[in-house]
Amino acid sequence: MNFTVLTIFPEMFDAYWAHGILRRALKQGQVTAHTVNIRDYATDRHKMTDDRPYGGGAGMVMKPEPLVAAIEAADEKSSQAVKVLLTPQGRPFDQGLAEELSHEKGLIFVCGRYEGVDERICENHIDLEISIGDYVLTGGEVAAMAVIDAVTRLIPGALGNEDSAGQDSFSRDLLEHGHFTRPPEFNGESVPEVLLSGNHSAIAKWRLEYSLVKTVLKRPDLLRDRSLEQSELDILHKWQKEIESIIHSKS
Repeated sequence: MNFTVLTIFPEMFDAYWAHGILRRALKQGQVTAHTVNIRDYATDRHKMTDDRPYGGGAGMVMKPEPLVAAIEAADEKSSQAVKVLLTPQGRPFDQGLAEELSHEKGLIFVCGRYEGVDERICENHIDLEISIGDYVLTGGEVAAMAVIDAVTRLIPGALGNEDSAGQDSFSRDLLEHGHFTRPPEFNGESVPEVLLSGNHSAIAKWRLEYSLVKTVLKRPDLLRDRSLEQSELDILHKWQKEIESIIHSKS
């Protein structure tokens, strides 16, 4: 996987490439990554990448000439890469989209600034628009980092444990179960006994039930949109009976 980030602030990524999972993936060769300074493709003496919007209004708009030149230069070096614009109007980013993108040869991220980019860029030079949420950032750089991180985790060999990505929240449309580590007791609260039992079957069952509890309480919408396995239905039916029993005892 090759990541190319088009930005007017390439220095923002220097520390990002140098830490965590991405650093390891770069070192091991699972991914390559670099930035392109859009200002390098501006032709005026002031290296301008923005201008006032036609029709008036607040803010500035990124000019098409330097941005298109930067996109075309990146595309020449990574011709099979998907050209991605980070924008609030894009497709909502989720684990499913991260999985799709992890199978691509490369990704070229166009990081807008100011009020956004000239609309002709969106129409003619972008393959996919992505939004990481219904809010406005000052630029696409943070959004690009979020997408790169999520995609890198899914590339084989990028994580130390190959099972980790499959157990993450949203990988099965469930929130992940709770995690515990040493010490076994902290501030009067103990680690669940089942996790200390060594019984892997019991642990797996506990983790599934914990995941369902968290999902029902925090993100019930995830369960409405997915089919349920029999083991999950059994757990929900058990809760239903217990809830009905409590209601019946109070009525």
